[in-house]
Amino acid sequence: MWMDTKAEAKEASRNRASLGRRVLSGLLFFTGDMEFLDKYMQDKLFALQLAVWGLRGVSRVILANNPLSGALILAALYWASPWLGLLGTLGVLASTLTAVIMEQDSVFLYSGLSPVLDRWDLPVAVFPFNIVIVLFLLCTGPDNLFFPHHPVMPPGLLEPNSTELNAVEVIRGIPLGVGQIYACETLGPSLLILGAVLLYSPLLAAHALLGSAVGTLAGLSIAVRHDSLYSGLLGFNGALGCMSVGGLFFTLSWRTHLFAIATAFLSSYADIALNNLLGTVGLPACSWASTLVVTLMLLLTGSLASYRIPMGQVMAPEHNLRSHSKWKAGNTADRESTDV
Repeated sequence: MWMDTKAEAKEASRNRASLGRRVLSGLLFFTGDMEFLDKYMQDKLFALQLAVWGLRGVSRVILANNPLSGALILAALYWASPWLGLLGTLGVLASTLTAVIMEQDSVFLYSGLSPVLDRWDLPVAVFPFNIVIVLFLLCTGPDNLFFPHHPVMPPGLLEPNSTELNAVEVIRGIPLGVGQIYACETLGPSLLILGAVLLYSPLLAAHALLGSAVGTLAGLSIAVRHDSLYSGLLGFNGALGCMSVGGLFFTLSWRTHLFAIATAFLSSYADIALNNLLGTVGLPACSWASTLVVTLMLLLTGSLASYRIPMGQVMAPEHNLRSHSKWKAGNTADRESTDV
């Protein structure tokens, strides 16, 4: 009787462990780039394919490439503001349909910049967005009868902070910095956006938070206005810079991790400087800072260049790390066989 009970307990334990492994495998199936989905959707209805392409496009803004992450981000935008969510949906549908009709990988500025930047194996990133938004605001101006915009006040503007610094609000601004990548300034939707990045890559999500925290530190170091810290506006360029270098475009190691932190600091300080400069004419700095800094980092030579991942092979940081390990092991095996 005792032996039977012991055997049943072992069997139940094995079943629970097996169930846990199956659940974990099922969850991992929906992480990363989900390449299998593209093959599965090849013979499906165009509307379904369009939905997958569009959701991938939504997640690409935050350097992810996962349609489920895109769906979570879109849900976060509708949660924060139905109007913001609707405009985001219309934008991604318009760009994706235009790309399909014109038979281009993307539209206009992206397609034009790609051949130029491909020569140096550089990403187009959000150069098109930054260019278009600045051109549009310059064309319309703050006094336009139909398309006026609010002049931007630079975060480093010398004006007295009326209250003492609120530590809780500063900490709250760190996850808000991730949400500000989508112009989202409420905590719940920002956490959902961070969760979408976590679904795609835990390493990328960790670097997003780290980069936003670095941006906050950069702002504190030069005493910017408190509301810029509380709203997360000083975190999103640091987050993008840290994510780009911390495992996405470079294989993650202790060197590239420190490099990612340095990139976050440079992106944050550059963002403050550009905000002060462009704010004098009422324009936002958008994500120019992280875009320019990351592009410069990708052009660096030396020991860090050996960690650089070719643009055509960039995937989730975890996949990049495994691929680099296999490549390194393969090179070691080749050297050993050659020595023999």
